[in-house]
Amino acid sequence: MKSEELEHYVLRHIDPEGDYLYRLYRATNIQLLHGRMASGHLQGRLLKMLVEMVKPKNILEVGTFSGYSAICMAEGLGEGGKVYTFEINDEQEDFTRPWIEGSAVANKIEFIIGDAITEAPRLGVTFDMAFIDGDKRTYIETYEMALGVMRQGGFIIADNTLWDGHVVDPTYDHDQQTVGIRRFNDHIASDRRVEKVILPIRDGLTMMRIK
Repeated sequence: MKSEELEHYVLRHIDPEGDYLYRLYRATNIQLLHGRMASGHLQGRLLKMLVEMVKPKNILEVGTFSGYSAICMAEGLGEGGKVYTFEINDEQEDFTRPWIEGSAVANKIEFIIGDAITEAPRLGVTFDMAFIDGDKRTYIETYEMALGVMRQGGFIIADNTLWDGHVVDPTYDHDQQTVGIRRFNDHIASDRRVEKVILPIRDGLTMMRIK
């Protein structure tokens, strides 16, 4: 069976993403470069369910992009929960902020333009969950920052950790994004501070629990 057919089968047998997220994903792919970077239907429903399972109060997201994943995670939050989402590219704000503010969960999302590595610790917030989806070249630095602002037993999720298969393709040995992901994966594999597992869905999703 072709992978595209299987993907369509999966999407027909999980919860729908909803009209607002469908329109956001479509607008992302039409109006922005690299629209595929948005989490999308399957990963979005997974993130929502993970939030419902972990029941965090505060979530840190690094790499807002169009806001799709932030909205999905906010959908899973309980009363008083908050997603603090950082986007380092200020040119993204004009597209993303209206979509976040127009969502049904806007009151659960704090959208911040800035470098999470330096700015997130200044919030003075203890996080229960983190979703890393920013610059692949600085994944290790982002991860180490996240460890410093999270509670023991908290969960960190890192996106794109299989990088379209490039992590095992020697023709990408000089691509800095690929090198960054490989360094991160090696770093996590030997890090005894966390339990870890890689889910081979979409572009690879690494889940970690702080011991």
